[in-house]
Amino acid sequence: MSELLHYRCPSCGGMMEFDSASQKMKCPSCSSLLDVEAFDDSLVTAGDKPEYAGSVWQEGETENIRIYSCQGCGGEIVADQNTGATKCPYCGSNVVMKGQFSDQLKPDYVIPFKLDKNAAMEAYRAHIKGKKFVPSLFTSGSYIDEIRGVYVPFWLFDMDVDVDMTCTGEKVRVWTSGDTEYTEVKEYDIHRQGRIRFEKVPADSSRKMDDALMESLEPYDTKDLTEFKTAYLAGYLADRYDVDREDGLERVRKRVKKSTEDAFLETIRGYSNLHVRECEIRMDRNKYYYALFPVWMLSSRFKGEIYTFALNAQNGKMIGDLPFDPGSYWKYIAIRTLIIGLILAVIMLVFLR
Repeated sequence: MSELLHYRCPSCGGMMEFDSASQKMKCPSCSSLLDVEAFDDSLVTAGDKPEYAGSVWQEGETENIRIYSCQGCGGEIVADQNTGATKCPYCGSNVVMKGQFSDQLKPDYVIPFKLDKNAAMEAYRAHIKGKKFVPSLFTSGSYIDEIRGVYVPFWLFDMDVDVDMTCTGEKVRVWTSGDTEYTEVKEYDIHRQGRIRFEKVPADSSRKMDDALMESLEPYDTKDLTEFKTAYLAGYLADRYDVDREDGLERVRKRVKKSTEDAFLETIRGYSNLHVRECEIRMDRNKYYYALFPVWMLSSRFKGEIYTFALNAQNGKMIGDLPFDPGSYWKYIAIRTLIIGLILAVIMLVFLR
């Protein structure tokens, strides 16, 4: 059985958690504040509990399951193999699965939560406010079923990229002489060569998270990267990576290639048309890092459908799909058509007089 880490308040013995507002550890019971570094030598680790007799697990059933013992109440917590932090369902204690972050791939960095749960809810309300063609019941009611603060694992890559690009640029001039229109097209050979450096390009490394969803939350400001300490996880969920580093690198290569081409093309101006003939891009991976980024995940169930929203808990960027109300849409079209029809009718009457 793996171990859990608890962060006890030295004043009252309560379970402390990381507070995004103060960027310190805070006790919900007595409001005591302590620096994260203060817990380095005061971690309390729970021991293993004896196993109990019961029905036998079938082969393969427990491959992705881990069982933990809560020091606060002694209850057993069942989680999947990639869960790194959670709450005890019996006593509500904030716990960190020590075994999940103690191997050779311990995160290098973490961006601590900057926004709390209230800020996430405010961002959600602002996101749905005033949206057209969204059911009024959804925007006026409270349909949030769950809100979770999650540290999402990311691979970060530093890369040097050498570029050799050849393009054809066209300049088109059109003029009229008498009754004849003339068009002149001149072609130019354009060459660009150089090097561009990318630092800490992210690729989420959790299969639970949709890649497109996580990329939509970018950018994260890497200036806030902080040396990883497990205390930052207290009070939040956290997942360990389950996407291989090389798979993350392949995704980053595609993003870097597109960004490199766009950056070099932006240096070419003044042409009517531009065609890339050849573009040789050589990438040299310098370094990689393993980091955890803060995300608030909100889920809402409406008329049998589940809608997921995500908030970048560093800068407040909110994304998520909203339900569509066809009735509102067709009502809008009908009113717009009626207004346009009335305007045209008035214009016709004016001209017919």
